[in-house]
Amino acid sequence: MEENKKKEIVRVIKFVLFSISAGVIEFGSFTLLTEFTGMPYRARYLIALVLSVLWNFTLNRKFTFQSANNIPVAMLKVAAFYAVFTPLTTFGGDYLVESLHWNDYVVTLLNMALNLSTEYLYDRFFVFRGSLDTNK
Repeated sequence: MEENKKKEIVRVIKFVLFSISAGVIEFGSFTLLTEFTGMPYRARYLIALVLSVLWNFTLNRKFTFQSANNIPVAMLKVAAFYAVFTPLTTFGGDYLVESLHWNDYVVTLLNMALNLSTEYLYDRFFVFRGSLDTNK
């Protein structure tokens, strides 16, 4: 039992660290698009989100969850998560920025925090549930 608890703590730490690296990619690309283009919030956010998701999925599948499961199936499960998460945060973020005049960066950081917490739970208990630690 103690070993499983330790493993899970290490898994959470890895997920957070890889998510921070994905966050750097997301926030960096969002910042570049914000400062150097006239794109609306939703376009800047979507581009940055896609870049970070690709990075994060690749690293977390291999190193955090150490999953040897079928990659296309895992990707489809993650795509299902983002089929819900992306429209909610894109249109919600756009509303906060464009209609309520919230700061672009604050809204993006809030979306990133929401993504970190919800995606870990989804990945751990749905996407990689039956294939944890199978990729040694």
